Amino acid sequence: MTYEELTSEAVHQGLDIYEMPLKPRIKGLYSNNVIAINKYISSNVEKVCVLAEELGHHHTSSGNILDQTKIANRKQEKRARSWGYEKLIPLNAFIQAHKQGVKNRFELADHLGVTEEFLDSAINRYIEKYGTHVKVGLSTIIFEPLGVLELFE
Repeated sequence: MTYEELTSEAVHQGLDIYEMPLKPRIKGLYSNNVIAINKYISSNVEKVCVLAEELGHHHTSSGNILDQTKIANRKQEKRARSWGYEKLIPLNAFIQAHKQGVKNRFELADHLGVTEEFLDSAINRYIEKYGTHVKVGLSTIIFEPLGVLELFE
């Protein structure tokens, strides 16, 4: 999914999205149906990853969670990131990429339109959630080492 497609989807849901100067370490913020994306992020690939996480906050978070020393806030942050991972990299995307001949993580990130860092974080989250592998239909996605095993029908 491209940055423009995800932006359009968010606007359709009634959200306002602004690109504005933010502190360098802050990539995005969400509050009250408004998403701010750091305008200094140069690539749309990175912007779509940030936007997906901020949409995750819209769908899963409540209140001010900026203080990450609080466990409840860290849980909400994790939930929002998970939402973003599942939005941009659903499990079926691994299977489709395998069927299209994607050979490694770099190619997979490029194929999915996400950063390698976002892909690695998503894989780590899927490992936390499912373990080393998960069965999806007739396929098994193996997270370490990354691959897809297809069974005969």
